[in-house]
Amino acid sequence: MNMTLYHGEPNGASLTVLSALFEKSVEAQLVHMDLSAGGRHALSVFDQPEVAMSVEGEGPVLIVNGEGLTDSIFVACFLDDVGSGPSLRPSDPYERWAMMAWCRQIIERTAPAAAYLGCRAYPPSGTDPAIARIPSVDLKARWDDALAQCSDDARVADSETKIRQTVARIEKQLDGRAWLMGTFSIADLETYAWLAGMVELVPDAFADAPQTGEWLARVKSRPSVEKTLSLARTAAPQCTWAPGPEINRWG
Repeated sequence: MNMTLYHGEPNGASLTVLSALFEKSVEAQLVHMDLSAGGRHALSVFDQPEVAMSVEGEGPVLIVNGEGLTDSIFVACFLDDVGSGPSLRPSDPYERWAMMAWCRQIIERTAPAAAYLGCRAYPPSGTDPAIARIPSVDLKARWDDALAQCSDDARVADSETKIRQTVARIEKQLDGRAWLMGTFSIADLETYAWLAGMVELVPDAFADAPQTGEWLARVKSRPSVEKTLSLARTAAPQCTWAPGPEINRWG
């Protein structure tokens, strides 16, 4: 199988996929893109509809035998299937459902909130030619807002609330356990990937969450995550952001 992983700085969705790839010892050519500059939209290899209309926003793309795979959770599941070593998903059907349900919450609530707050604090620097090529209307609108440094106070407050809710949920879920699903899984990677950069942006969310703080440190010290972070081209990759998923309109 011929695989090339196009990825951004080790933050958000790129961190999830890179770490999953290293966890499963999958061989792939790694190509860095400057997602915060709209780099994904300057490459014609991503003109496939499945890539161009990905709901994840500015995420990594895994090219497998010429076909583009997007959306970090699904790419991580693919890598889990083709790689070696312990599974990144529970074997029990209910527990596997619980992990995917948890990941959906992260994708639909935490990720949009984190990307919104991240772009507000550290505006991306997309170039006009690259951004003009974006076929997705809603992603183009999020880019326009981010480049104009437009933020809505209500959305900021809502996003901060969603980060606090995520931390509270993690604190309850851990309940003395080392990992969110009992054993290390994609849920730990995806949750960490979006939450690591929020520690300094929504500090009060973590103030009374000691288990979450310890869990963040455990994930960061994971060899796969350490290897992923070593690929950073900036001193603080958790401060590099580009528009993420569309904010959930239904609360």
